[in-house]
Amino acid sequence: MKYFFYAVILLFGVLLTSCASRPKLPSNINAQIKPQYALVIHGGAGTIRKRNITPEVEAAYRAKLAEALKAGQSVLDSGGSAVDAVEVSIKIMEDSPLFNAGKGAVFTHDYTNELDASIMDGRKLNAGAITGVAHIKNPISLAREVMNKSEHVLLAGKGAEEFAKTRGIPLIDGAYFKTERRLMQLERAIERNGGAILDHDGDKRASSGEPIDPDYKFGTVGAVALDKKGNLAAGTSTGGLTNKRFNRIGDSPIIGAGTYADNNSCAVSATGHGEYFIRATVARSICAMVEYKGVSLEEAAHETINKKLEKMGGNGGIIAIDKDGNISMTFNTRGMYRGYIIDKTAPSVFIYK
Repeated sequence: MKYFFYAVILLFGVLLTSCASRPKLPSNINAQIKPQYALVIHGGAGTIRKRNITPEVEAAYRAKLAEALKAGQSVLDSGGSAVDAVEVSIKIMEDSPLFNAGKGAVFTHDYTNELDASIMDGRKLNAGAITGVAHIKNPISLAREVMNKSEHVLLAGKGAEEFAKTRGIPLIDGAYFKTERRLMQLERAIERNGGAILDHDGDKRASSGEPIDPDYKFGTVGAVALDKKGNLAAGTSTGGLTNKRFNRIGDSPIIGAGTYADNNSCAVSATGHGEYFIRATVARSICAMVEYKGVSLEEAAHETINKKLEKMGGNGGIIAIDKDGNISMTFNTRGMYRGYIIDKTAPSVFIYK
């Protein structure tokens, strides 16, 4: 009896220690058995430190990410397509001022908003994208219309908005996107150096390399999904760079750079310094490695983000899911707003490294 009592005490101590220590989340989740469906989302990567975010703001981000995951999960659980789930999840984030997409889009140098988005269906490699639109509430939905209802892949600016009208998508007043927070960021950017910066005031101190503002990150939202029929899809949406000029376009609307999906390999959505992601064709490179080299999604993501991209000087991350339900959330920054669901599980949401 005495030894039994000691054993109980020891077991209790082990359990307490286990609960007290928070294990590191792996950047990749390898499925032992292929799930019926799965969904991964992101809300941007960058220098995201817990000490710089108030509990209230952190809670708001976590709640919105969970909401987006639950919306996509509902679609997938009822037998909806991966494309449906990607669009629904991204629209939740586009409608929130927390993220640099849709409602929360940053301002250009001319105090306007230029929004980009893309979506891809892994079944037939069909894709659609729009760039530089200023009067579309949900750019991801217009990108899907381009994919499904036109012979084109990428439409820009006024032409994209003209197409939107033919598809019954209303144009909204640009005032919808004007939030005080984003206006302040633009004015600080102009005051500091006049150059384009990444989302939340990404101006850096030359001495330390640390961001002046605590919420500096690469602003984009994205989603990748695997549905019950085994189809993959990916989508990405962004407001681009604060203080950008000359109609600059990043990787988000570029198929193969910021977005890619192929049922033969994987689906990828990226967030980061777009110029580097374009030059490295990040999204397509990861899928090609999986398909042609036969490497795991984990290895392909690591090679592309932590080796190739970083060697070039690029920062950011990706979310991805392969045809077997393996998940990657790989980034070379201090954090990335991200989360996933697998089948009927509750949403898992993360922010920090």
